[in-house]
Amino acid sequence: MHLIGGAEVDSPTHFLSRNSSNLDDILAEFPEATREQVRLACQTARNAAQAWRRTPAPVRGEIIGNIGAAIAREKEALSRLVTREMGKTLKEARGDVQEAIDTCHFFQSEGRRLYGQTVPSEMPNKDLFTYRRPLGVAAIITAGNFPIAVPSWKIIPALLTGNTIVWKPSEDCPVSSYAFARLMEEAGLPAGVLNVVFGGGREAAGQFLVDMLDEGLLNKIAFTGSTAVGRQIGAAAGRNLIHPTLELGGKNPLVVMRDADLDNALAGALWASFGTGGQRCTSAGNLIIDAPIYTEFKRRFLAMAKDIKIGDPLAHPEVLYGPFINERFFKSWERHYEVGQSDGAKLLYGKGRITRTSKPRGFVGDPEAAYFGWPTIWEARRGMKIFQNECFGPTINLVKVNGIDEAIETANSVDYGLSSAIYTNNRDWAWQFKERIQAGMTSINNSTTGAEAHLPFGGVKGSGNGTRESGIWVLESYTYWQAVNDDVSGKLQLAQMDTDYITPRIAVDVAALG
Repeated sequence: MHLIGGAEVDSPTHFLSRNSSNLDDILAEFPEATREQVRLACQTARNAAQAWRRTPAPVRGEIIGNIGAAIAREKEALSRLVTREMGKTLKEARGDVQEAIDTCHFFQSEGRRLYGQTVPSEMPNKDLFTYRRPLGVAAIITAGNFPIAVPSWKIIPALLTGNTIVWKPSEDCPVSSYAFARLMEEAGLPAGVLNVVFGGGREAAGQFLVDMLDEGLLNKIAFTGSTAVGRQIGAAAGRNLIHPTLELGGKNPLVVMRDADLDNALAGALWASFGTGGQRCTSAGNLIIDAPIYTEFKRRFLAMAKDIKIGDPLAHPEVLYGPFINERFFKSWERHYEVGQSDGAKLLYGKGRITRTSKPRGFVGDPEAAYFGWPTIWEARRGMKIFQNECFGPTINLVKVNGIDEAIETANSVDYGLSSAIYTNNRDWAWQFKERIQAGMTSINNSTTGAEAHLPFGGVKGSGNGTRESGIWVLESYTYWQAVNDDVSGKLQLAQMDTDYITPRIAVDVAALG
C-alpha cells in the first residue's frame, strides 16, 4: 500500500515484487500510484509542513535517533529482505542497512547543531543573525541497488532540517522500502511528514512526481539514477527555480601504477569491478594499468575472475555476486557486447547471460532461475564507446598507459566524474592524482566503492550537479539561509549611507618621511 498522511492507500492497478535470484518467488503485490494519488501525497506533505518545521530541531533529532534504533533492532531481518528482493550478498545487505543506522546516529546529534551565526553590524544598536530554514516539501526518487542506504542519505537529513517528504522508491525494491518507511513511522514521525508512493518511473509514479514541480507543489527534488533521467529532472527543476540534488552515473577509473602492491591492487580491482555484480554507481569502469606491470596484472586478474563464485546469495552465502536486479538492467548490459565488438575492443573473458549450458566454473545453483551475467573483461582504448559509457553490470575494461601523466589524462577523458582510485606507493604520484583527477571522490590504495556516512558523496561532470549527500555538507541541499536584521535603535538607519565611518585625522606625506 502507499503511505499517505499516515493511512494505507490502494490503487486500481498493481505490480509484483519478485526475488531477484528466483523470479518464480513472488514477495508481494504493490499498487501503482496514479497521478491523483501522487498529487494527494504532495498536498498532504504541504499540509504537514508548518507543524513539522515548528517542531524544535533537537526534538526532530530525537525522532531520527528513534529511527536508527528501530532499524538496528531489525537489521538482520531487513538485510535478508534486501538480499532476497534485489540480489546483493547478505554481507553487502548488512552494510547497506548499517549505513542507514550510521546516518541516523550522525544526524541525531545534528539536531542540536543546526547552527546559524551572529554577525557584527556596521550600525549601532543593531544585531545581524543567520538561520537555517527548511525548504518545504521534498520529492525523493531513489534507485534499487541500495534500497536502504541511499534513501536514508536523503530522507534523514531532509527530515532533520524540518522538511516533509514524498518518496517514490524503486519499483525493484518496494518491500524493502515499505519496511523502511514503516520503521520510520514507528519512530514517531507525525502523519503526513513522510509519504510514500509506489510505482514505475517513466509515464508512472516517478514522472508524476517530477510533474508536481510544474504544479508548484514541491520545493525540492532529490534523485538517484541515470544521467539521462537526471538531465530531465534538472531541466524541470530549473524552470521552477528549484535546486535539485542529482546523484547520477559513473565510469569510474581505477589506476594501478608500476610500483603498486600488486596483491592489494588486484583485490581492490576485482571487488570494484564485480562487487554487487557491477551494479553500483561507484563500480570501476576502467582499470588503467601502467605499462611495466600490465601483462602481469592482466594474467593474474583474468585468473582471479575465472574463480569468482556467482549465484543466489541467500542459498550460497559464499558468492561474490548474485543476479541482475531486473530484466531491464540485464538487457541494457547485454547490449554492451555489440558495442565493444563494433568499437574493436578485445574480449578477454565473458559470454553474456549465464545459462545451464554456458556458465563459469564458479557458478552455483540454477542459472536460469534469474538473470545472471558472466564476469566480462575487455581490452579497450581511450575514446572507445565501451571506455566512455557506463555499462552497469559485471564488466570491466583493461586500459594500458605509460606513466602517471597518461594515467591521469586517460582517467579524466570520460564524461563522468563520480569516484576514482589509484594504487601506488609513490607519494608524489598519489598527490598528483588527488590534485588533478576530475572526480568527487578519490581513494588512494583502496577501491572505487565504499562510502562512510560522515563524508560527502557525489560527483562532477555527468555524475551530478555539484550537490553532495551525507555528512554536514548535505544540510545545504535541504535548507536555505535566512538573514535577519534586528534594529533596536528606534530610528531608520541606512547601511552604507548612514554609517559613521572613521576618517583619518591628518594626511601623512610618506615621501617626506624618507
